[in-house]
Amino acid sequence: MRRISRRHALGMIGSVAGAAACGAVAARRAVAAPTISARVIARGIPGASAIAEIGTFLNDPNACARPIPTNFPSFIQPGAVLDPNRILVGTSSNFGAPLAIGVGQEGAFLSIDPSSPRVLHVPAKFARSGDQAPALGGLVQMFSANSPFWLNSVHNPGAITAQYTGVSNPLGLSNNNAFGRVWPANGPFDETGIGSSSILDPTGQPLAGPPNPKIGGVYVGSLTNRDQVFAPPQVIPGALRAGGVGTALLGPSPDGSCKAVFCVVTADGAIVQEHTVKGLDGLAPPGTVRPLIGRRWDRPHHRVDPRLGVLMNPYTQAPVVRQLLVSEPFHNTIAVIDLVVFGMPPNQVFARPEGRVKRITSFALNLPVDLTPVKIDADNINWASNTSLDEGSDFYVANRGDNTIVRMRQDGGVVAIRRVSIGRDLLDEVRLNGIASARDGTKIYLTYTGPDEEQGGVLEVPAFS
Repeated sequence: MRRISRRHALGMIGSVAGAAACGAVAARRAVAAPTISARVIARGIPGASAIAEIGTFLNDPNACARPIPTNFPSFIQPGAVLDPNRILVGTSSNFGAPLAIGVGQEGAFLSIDPSSPRVLHVPAKFARSGDQAPALGGLVQMFSANSPFWLNSVHNPGAITAQYTGVSNPLGLSNNNAFGRVWPANGPFDETGIGSSSILDPTGQPLAGPPNPKIGGVYVGSLTNRDQVFAPPQVIPGALRAGGVGTALLGPSPDGSCKAVFCVVTADGAIVQEHTVKGLDGLAPPGTVRPLIGRRWDRPHHRVDPRLGVLMNPYTQAPVVRQLLVSEPFHNTIAVIDLVVFGMPPNQVFARPEGRVKRITSFALNLPVDLTPVKIDADNINWASNTSLDEGSDFYVANRGDNTIVRMRQDGGVVAIRRVSIGRDLLDEVRLNGIASARDGTKIYLTYTGPDEEQGGVLEVPAFS
């Protein structure tokens, strides 16, 4: 197996293998594993991070909620920005769209058609118009960015967070097909500043006609805590006190309201839950997940913000009603967090029971940066999402340390490991940064980042067992 030089790698796509140390904790030595050949879908995506196939948005008359707006069909047609077969990719660049002043860093989600046989070289300034601009004949489209066109105030001028956009340095994505929206998590002010998360319409703008106009479609810091936007006080204290580094749909609220609830993991290791009407409650305190604050990838990759993967397992046994799997890259572990229902009607919420957090440890984990289901729960009308495990499904782990993909059972058993290559070449320089499964189970999408800011892109590999 030959390696190619840095100069040659940069001339092609960047790279996808090698081992890295991160901060004070060194990556494990790379394990021996068969290679899996990747196809390059796109390059030129700075800070490429969270990724998800868009999938089919459900609109079942028996669903707990049917929030599909009247203009939705025009956005899900073949070739449109939310075509079910396209992918959404987070990036640290606005691609030329003017920055919304004072509300965080640049950042966007791109909608990309992965079926093109040619490598898509994303133009650096294609979105100067500041709206859902297309590039490369529509194969790449801007979905949403930290730019005035996507301010919460566009549809929600009275919202407490009206001056914020729904995307700013996006690090997490739960593409929620059950409730018909796209939900990012953001680190707009780095990991130590307040975090944000949002509910985006197909226009990429924060939710129009929201259940609570004080929230609109954007949750920020403590501004959208339950006691700020809804009369009763918080059931569990909490806030987005640090950057949002991962997110997952939890499904309908346990309070019986049929309103959606999603969780956000923050860089301080806390987990919060956000109700579309009642606002934000805590779920688990800081340090529940091993924190990312103060951690950086090793040089020369230190400019890429650390992030993590979050999966939700709804197929549990009482009294556990949900289970979260959260990657902990700097400790080579995966936290397994049980959730139960807590509180008195009508203000029941999700909560973590007392006791230690369970953790999966394995020789195969080497800076596990992201997780994705092997089989996504794509048809349940209450929690279909790229972050929802189907019943009994294994999951894939993207290892940033040695650029391997691990297929794991839910008990932590290793099914298989593959090292990513481009043809016969094991490349160096770049690192995996995100992973997503296709709904049909045949493909895996990967994001990668490099030591140079212009490096970053998307790969595709076949699924494996």
